[in-house]
Amino acid sequence: MIRTISVGTSGHIQTGLSIETLVSSKDHWYWIDFNEATDEEIALLRNPLRFHPLSIEDCIHTLQRPKLDYYDDYHFFVFQALNAETMMKEEVDLFLGPNYIVTFHSVSNREVEDVWKRLELAKTPSEWNPSIVLYHVLDKIVDNYFPHVYRIEDVLNDIDENSADRSMEELLEDLFDTRHELLSLRHTITPMRDLAYRIINSHRLAEILAQKEYFADIHDHLLRLAEKVEASRELTTDIRDSYLSMNSHETNRVMKVLTVITTIFMPLTFIAGIYGMNFENMPELTWGYGYFGTLFTMFLIGMSMFLYFWKKGWFK
Repeated sequence: MIRTISVGTSGHIQTGLSIETLVSSKDHWYWIDFNEATDEEIALLRNPLRFHPLSIEDCIHTLQRPKLDYYDDYHFFVFQALNAETMMKEEVDLFLGPNYIVTFHSVSNREVEDVWKRLELAKTPSEWNPSIVLYHVLDKIVDNYFPHVYRIEDVLNDIDENSADRSMEELLEDLFDTRHELLSLRHTITPMRDLAYRIINSHRLAEILAQKEYFADIHDHLLRLAEKVEASRELTTDIRDSYLSMNSHETNRVMKVLTVITTIFMPLTFIAGIYGMNFENMPELTWGYGYFGTLFTMFLIGMSMFLYFWKKGWFK
């Protein structure tokens, strides 16, 4: 689907004009949005829009790395948005010219839709221009990163506190799932941060330099996001190491108790083994109180060792 919006010098907005009409007219700037474009609609990028085949190829092959390419009469941007529900990456491509902006996305994009409606309802459309649209789209994309990062921070806090007293296996499973989400976020936020830095420091984007402070603000947001993601990844490492250390400590404690119990029964087993031998000339076998005396001796040895180990704190 293709939709268009045109803003004249007087601020008058027109929607639904054909691409041929927009390209031929010079008294306005316009925005063309390609949403889930068909092959016939994609062909319009070649003619009449006349974009470079490499940038068109980047639009067709989705999930490109965020980047900025310079061409003779326009600039090509690749952004990565995040789906609010699935957290899947969604590519948004933008062509920025002197009097136009063209957005291309293979799935319906919430950020582009919000900016489109905002422009339609703007009281002073004459204050808008293609670079302003670019700023608002990028700002929306970056702002929608924050809920994902905050949600992951809340999940990590729940894992760390473990107020529900869940098992260690469940906690570690959630922890590794969260680390996977953080890795996906880092693969999105870090390239976007580098792209924002390139935008605000490029001397070839003259139309953006007038709003440089706004794009610098977006770069600051991406820096904060990148720091939060790295801090969360470090926290997952600390929580993982803590749980593994606790698990190892618990295993060692159990093994120590079992070892102590085994040690107590060693002399008792030794005594039982001696009197279990079937030799005829064993004086204690004919003793009337031999059975009770042996049991008492075994009990005395066992209790003595138990009290000794308890005093040493080996059962704690």
